[in-house]
Amino acid sequence: QVQLVESGGGLVQAGGSLRLSCAASARTLSRYDVGWFRQAPGKERVFVGGISWNGRNTYYADSVKGRFTISRDNAQNSADLQMNSLKPEDTAVYYCAAKWFNTGSWYRVADFGSWGQGTQVTVSS
Repeated sequence: QVQLVESGGGLVQAGGSLRLSCAASARTLSRYDVGWFRQAPGKERVFVGGISWNGRNTYYADSVKGRFTISRDNAQNSADLQMNSLKPEDTAVYYCAAKWFNTGSWYRVADFGSWGQGTQVTVSS
């Protein structure tokens, strides 16, 4: 399985921006779809967005559409989540995850076999 490490979380004021990065090791990321999920305290982990293995298709939850952008660089074995116009309700631990390309569902946590350790994003009002 590919191993993933997130970075870039932190504290930001509402309306601000953050960029999260997901670096892969052990295996190439180029045959994996990459998803971003988040988990707020006391809530389940939910899909935020995803990008297909070749970068041609992106998918976003309605709550972040138009504010968040996912990109990837297979040559660098990495994927990014650019978050703009952040809101307090975006506060959560953010995880990147990978599933073998064109398999499973983007929205189902169990379909992603590799996960990063998570990075905290806190948006103050």
